Formats: sequence, structure tokens, C-alpha cells
Amino acid sequence: MTATASAVENRQANPSRLNVKLKVHPVILAGGSGTRLWPMSREQHPKQLIGLLGEDSLLQSTTRRLDGLDAGHPVAEQLVVVCNEEHRFTTAEQLRVSGVQSRLILEPYARDTAPALTIAALSVLAQDEDGIMVVMPADHAVTDSEGFHAAVAAGVRHAANGHIVTMGIVPSRAETGYGYIRIGARLPADEGAIGAHQLDRFVEKPHFELAQHYVESKEYWWNSGIFILRASTWLKAVRHFQPAIAEACEAAHAQGATDGEFFRVQRDAFGACPSNSIDYAVMEKLGNDTSMCSGVVVPLDAGWSDVGSWDAIWDILPKDGDQNVGRGNVMFEGAGSTFAHSEGRLIACVGTQDLVVVETDDAILVADKSRVQDVKKVVGRIREKQGTEAVNHRKVHRPWGHYDSVDMGERFQVKRIVVKPGAQLSLQMHHHRAEHWIVVRGTALVTRGEERFIVSENESAYIPLGIKHRLENPGKMPLEIIEVQSGSYLGEDDIVRFDDTYGRQ
Repeated sequence: MTATASAVENRQANPSRLNVKLKVHPVILAGGSGTRLWPMSREQHPKQLIGLLGEDSLLQSTTRRLDGLDAGHPVAEQLVVVCNEEHRFTTAEQLRVSGVQSRLILEPYARDTAPALTIAALSVLAQDEDGIMVVMPADHAVTDSEGFHAAVAAGVRHAANGHIVTMGIVPSRAETGYGYIRIGARLPADEGAIGAHQLDRFVEKPHFELAQHYVESKEYWWNSGIFILRASTWLKAVRHFQPAIAEACEAAHAQGATDGEFFRVQRDAFGACPSNSIDYAVMEKLGNDTSMCSGVVVPLDAGWSDVGSWDAIWDILPKDGDQNVGRGNVMFEGAGSTFAHSEGRLIACVGTQDLVVVETDDAILVADKSRVQDVKKVVGRIREKQGTEAVNHRKVHRPWGHYDSVDMGERFQVKRIVVKPGAQLSLQMHHHRAEHWIVVRGTALVTRGEERFIVSENESAYIPLGIKHRLENPGKMPLEIIEVQSGSYLGEDDIVRFDDTYGRQ
């Protein structure tokens, strides 16, 4: 047993510690992919980073979910956010814009939610002696903050006493896209407090007839994927049920290192970790093992949605008199129960019924609202064809700003590049293409071989093939340029980096 595991066992075994005023630590798991919300959600810019319901992204909304919580325990000032290494810069930027303090933990590989929560628990113990974690997926929606806080406060009381608490949603319909929780006996509650139930068991996503039976029985609730538990409780449970996950994560965290605003777990150690979800790894096993802590289910009635598909977006957003939802440049004529989202071009829906229409710069989705779960199959087919539409939007975010691929043909590509004030691209070179840069707004500082020179608005610079170069914005306003690439190969992998502020290879 490692030193970390031994310390966890000692803390959990000490009953005198159960009612200590531990801090509540918000933990956000931000590793989802959101393939059912294509074409808005892409591999490099998944749904938690998109403003699907408003101006804020789902991640930004989640960071404020515990604001004003009164659960009888102080709330830690710093959030713990676990995200994929590839999304680190966009995630960090959105957290900065939201004005929250965070410990951003990077996963070099996707290993599902159980390892992510284990790393988060180890991080909480490293910062505090122990803590109560409120574990929230970054890609869910909650419309009633007061109702959410009341449920969390009830969950915190049970979690402080060593239980693993999960939030359950009383189902309003037979839903095959959710997992279910079978509730057990009702637990005693203080006057005015939300009542909870013992956890009987977790069950997998059912077929429609079984889902109907679950709803009619009133014994099964939807699994929200939100958990409340002590860090030490989780580590004890995962070591008991999944020792390989515990050992790999302890090694990865112990050998990890801080890199600027990020904490990187050790790549090889984390790579050896088995992939598993919280549900499969621990929650499904709790009811069958009386030697471990018990599970508790708290009802959550707060306008919750997992925002997992386009019909869920339609369900949440305000509708017109014909049950239509339009976002962006959209018109309805004789349409009903239709969802339309435009990123730019006009969408005119005439006589449509129960449709989803989503337009982006490089893709259009038209789907029957009853078949939106199958969008992920389309994404799979795009990946099989190695299509870029599954990975990136036409507009691609980078730590220094973004670029938009305006046009492309044989042996040429045109991009609109925007560089943040004070930011710079890597010092790099291309084997197969030359570049022409035309400044349309701001001032560029260009490195070209041994030269360094300023390029002002309406001026241009030529970067020959095979020459080291760098683009910088020395000004206080965004730099906007038009880049014309020409050559025999124009892929993003034709970049040899010599120096990079952001640590990219």
C-alpha cells in the first residue's frame, strides 16, 4: 500500500473526524466529447466549451453552480477542473474569463470518469487534509439554482458522514439515453430538509419497454452523474473495488508536475490506468458489498438536463407559439416543433415538423427529432473517411488566438488569422509550403530567418519555404492578417517547431 493510500485509510477509519467542518470542493469533470451535438460539438472543441444555451459555455455555467451555496461547510475558493490535455488552452481561457480560481488538471489520455475523479480526489487531499467533493460534469444544465443548492446541501450532510451520494432525477418519461438508479428505503431527514433514500443499485441504459417499466414502478430515478462524497471516501472505495485504477492514479499524481497554470499528471503512469466510469467502477458494486460505505440518493428537482442531444437543447430553450426554437438567422413559416440553429447563413423552415436543422461554416445537419441519438453514427462515418468535420470547426482556436480557413484548393489555402495582444505564434518552419501575410488590422512583428521587422496595416510579408519564421502581435489591439499558403502539401502537420511559448511540440 502506498503512503497516500495509507493516509486515506487512517483518515477514513477515524470516527472522530466524521463531523469536522470540512471544506466543500467543487470538482468539474470536463472531458466529454459530445458527438451527438455535432456539427456544433467537435473533437477539438467539444460541447462543454460551446455556448449551446446562451453566451456562456456549459463549462462557464458550471463554474458558477455553487455560488452562494450554504451547506454548513465552507466552500473552497479554488475549483478543481479535470480536462483533456488537448483542450487545455481553451478551457483555461474560459475559466479566466469567468473570473474563477481553479486548479486545472490535465489528462494526457481519455480514461473515463473514474480515473478523473481519482486524480481530483488526490488533488483535494494534497491541498487540504480532506474535503467534500461536489462532482459535476462540465456539460450539464441546471435552471433552478436554489433547488440545486438545496439538494447539494442535503447531499453534503450525508457525504460528511462517509457516504457516497448521488443525485437522482425523478423521471418524467421513459428515456433510453440515461442510466437509472433503483432507490431503496427512505432515510430520516431534518424538518424542512430534502429527504434522501438508500441506494439500492445502478442499472444500465434500458431499452424502451424496460424504461417504461422503470418509470411506472416509481422505484427508479434517472442517474444525473452528479456525486457528493469525501475525497478520502472515494479513494478508499476505488482502492477496494479497482486497485489498478487507484495505483496508477496515485503514481501519476505523485510524479506529476506543475506547468504554468496547469498540473500535468505523469503521462506513462496515467497511460497504464484502466479506463472505467464512476458508475461501473464503484457505484454498481456498492450495494453488494456491506464492508464498504453505503450509497445515498438525493432527489434533484432543479431543471436538470445532461444536454446530450439536440432534442434536449430544444426541450430547454424558450419556444414560440408553434413550439419552434430558433437561434441565429432563422425564419419559420408554417413550421412546428422544429429546432433551427444558424451560425451565419439564413435558415428558412417552411412547413417542417419535428426537425432539427443546424448550420455551421462547413457542415449542415438535418435530422428527425426522434433520431438525434443517431448523429453520433454520422460522426463515426466522417472519422472513417478521415474527414476534418469531425475534429475541428473551420474556425480553430489556439492559445495565441484563432484562425479561420476561408478558402482552399489544389496547392493553396487562405486563412484569416487573429492574434491576441502580446501573443506570438511558435518559431517554426515548413518543408512543403510558402506563406504570404497581409496585415489588415493592427501591427505585426515578423521574424524571417535572421530578420525581425514590423509590418503595418495594408503591408505584407513573404515567408519562403524552409525558412524559420514567427508572427507576433506587439500591440494592444488584436492583430488580424490574411495568410495565403501555397505549396505541394498544406496540412497542419507540416510544422517544425523550434520554440513555443505554450510548450507545444
